[in-house]
Amino acid sequence: MGSEEKMKLPILNFTKEDLKPGSNSWSIACERVRKALEEHGCFVVVYDKVCDELENGVFNSMKELFDLPTETKMRNNYEGMPLKGYVGQIPKIPLHESMGIDEGTTLHNIQGFAQKLWPNGNHHLCKNLFEYAKIAEELDRMVARMIFESYGLMEEHYEAYMGSTSYLLRLLAHKSPKEVVDEPQLGLVCHTDKSFTTILHQNHVNGLMVETKDGNWIHVDFSPTNSFVVMAGDGLMAWSNERIKSPNHKVVMNNNKKNETRYSLGLFAFYKGILQAPEKLIDEEHPLKYKPFDHLALLNFSYSVNIKEYCGM
Repeated sequence: MGSEEKMKLPILNFTKEDLKPGSNSWSIACERVRKALEEHGCFVVVYDKVCDELENGVFNSMKELFDLPTETKMRNNYEGMPLKGYVGQIPKIPLHESMGIDEGTTLHNIQGFAQKLWPNGNHHLCKNLFEYAKIAEELDRMVARMIFESYGLMEEHYEAYMGSTSYLLRLLAHKSPKEVVDEPQLGLVCHTDKSFTTILHQNHVNGLMVETKDGNWIHVDFSPTNSFVVMAGDGLMAWSNERIKSPNHKVVMNNNKKNETRYSLGLFAFYKGILQAPEKLIDEEHPLKYKPFDHLALLNFSYSVNIKEYCGM
């Protein structure tokens, strides 16, 4: 797969007060977002909307959540849609557990998730996750607008896309290996996301790695703490007609003295409808790569299915 390089992903700062549509700083940011996605498929963004109190509350709630008995966590399920619910106890990736909340930016669905696991719900978890999810949604909508605007497709496509966007919030835990070993242990297998875009945030325990275009692997550093990773999914790759490619990524865990768990959250954006490349992004240099396809069906079809096999030309 290539060697591990001491390279870094681009870091963009979205904390500027004048970062508003129509401003000069906004236009510059749009260009930087597009270039970062075209070159790497992802980037780190500094976005200071998550205060320390919320940060601590979210990760304390996640520890409480993943400390529940396995049989309780398995109540997190969606009939016919296994990839939206609990994933864990898999021999190939024993360090990994994750849970999902469909339409996870709504308080109603977050409360429904909690009520499956606790008889009386969990007010603090719901409050923390809802506040975090709305911030991540705000960031995702900002990035999506920048992508559409940078390709000159704002007026024709952005409102229709955002009006039909569905969010899946996944909560992930990767444990430290119990035994001291020389090599990092696999926390999550190499894969691409099936989303249009993904917003990732984590605690202080690193583990995410991203593969570059030339086959090298980058360790992703989430410092400072108010940083997120924005990642292109297969949906954006198909929509952009492969101007942007969804990057392979995985999680590897090192043994640490404190046996600390890596807690992370992923907000996955999906288009509720038929996704296809705009005509403006199809030309002689970029012939059509994918047939129009039902984006949500791609998620429900199979996690392992290759998008080229699913809807490639």
